[in-house]
Amino acid sequence: MIETEQPSARKPWPDYRAVWRWHFYAGLFCIPFIIVLASSGSIYLFKPQIESWIDRHYDNLAIKDRPASAADQIRAALAAIPGSTLNAYEVPEDVGSAARVIVSKDGKATRVYLHPETLQVLKTVDEDARFMKVLFRLHGELLMGNRGSAVVELAASWAITMILTGLYLWWPRKAKTLGGIVYPRLGGSSRMFWRDLHGVTGFWISGLALFLLFSGLPWAKFWGDYFKNVRRLTGTAVARQDWTNGQPSTAESKSAGPTGEHDDHHARSGRGWRQDRGVTPSDLTAVDRIVATLRPLDLLAPVVIEPPARGSGDWTAKSMTPNRPRRVDLVVDGATGAIKERKDFKDRHLIDRIVGTGIAVHEGQLFGWPNQLLGLVTAVGLILLSVSSVVMWWRRREPGVLGAPGPAPRPQFSAGLFILIVLFGIYLPLFGASLIAVLLLEWALLRRIPRIRDWLGLQLPLAASVTTEVSA
Repeated sequence: MIETEQPSARKPWPDYRAVWRWHFYAGLFCIPFIIVLASSGSIYLFKPQIESWIDRHYDNLAIKDRPASAADQIRAALAAIPGSTLNAYEVPEDVGSAARVIVSKDGKATRVYLHPETLQVLKTVDEDARFMKVLFRLHGELLMGNRGSAVVELAASWAITMILTGLYLWWPRKAKTLGGIVYPRLGGSSRMFWRDLHGVTGFWISGLALFLLFSGLPWAKFWGDYFKNVRRLTGTAVARQDWTNGQPSTAESKSAGPTGEHDDHHARSGRGWRQDRGVTPSDLTAVDRIVATLRPLDLLAPVVIEPPARGSGDWTAKSMTPNRPRRVDLVVDGATGAIKERKDFKDRHLIDRIVGTGIAVHEGQLFGWPNQLLGLVTAVGLILLSVSSVVMWWRRREPGVLGAPGPAPRPQFSAGLFILIVLFGIYLPLFGASLIAVLLLEWALLRRIPRIRDWLGLQLPLAASVTTEVSA
């Protein structure tokens, strides 16, 4: 016989059990990636200190008289890599700092360290092989290029879902004390300890974690291109934005040119130097004139000088400090050393300033060591969240099943929640596409295979559910 449902109190919106299931499955997918990204990101926060330590042998070198000219340093670097062309010259921070010259040959960028006075080659290293460059690609692309970037973006999208649903589950509804809400109760059971540790940690770091996830999206290949297209449609696009997303295609690299968009963040990871700049300018003394112009400006290091495009006499100089609001771009006349154009952070489009500031915070470089510490606390908190959730899941699950929270007998449809999901899917297209794919897979296949359906804790297909109720 068919049971008649009794009137019941209005259920809260959205359904608690449905949110719990979303939280569970989002975490199940993205937790491995969160651990990798949080671990690599916590190291990358200290990029300036780590690179300074790695290069410590090439600074504070003994100088007997005075350093050689920048032109001679560049010639020595080109001679060290026969057949190479000049990509950039990094202005030494101190008299005793090794000269650093980036040259290219056959599409590969090499950083050459030279004694500033004797011009002895101290070290050569492939730009892409430098430790922080490898770490950057691990953090942003899982060392898989643009495909890895899409995976990271997808994981970040589901991590945002995981955090938002986690906050809903954490929200105190009938709590009489702050124990288990803002601080863990240490005197209870082991189960209470892990639950409180998970919930309280999530409460304290959720805002910071959401900021890191959203501020990292402009770097992602798919979302970054999506964002560029939106800017073109809305008339807010710029000729050259201050960050890159993913690896540029061959066509993009050629169109970017020697001072194009792909010379910025990825320039520091080697990719911006991949395209050979053609012929090295014959008058390298221009670099010495430009250095003399730059010295009084006190630009934040590293300060890089790049040769002109083919057929032009205008060189570019830029401060590439990780603190992006302090960056400066200059166009300099190589013949005279005179500054022809200057662009400070305040001169950029509002959107670029917002994104640039977010990136500086994301990298821990906007307000010094407190910024780094805040990023480190967030990363450690995300790892702690991940570990505690795995412990709770493993202890709760029954043998032979995944252990997902069971679905409600009759899940309620909510137009408001549906609209929110659609808007979220528009803002994060990869999330929206993956959600549709998962729902279709569940409806078409997973619910119809009893063993998989029972292991995942899914409902029967609608027709089968109705037949079961009627026969009962």
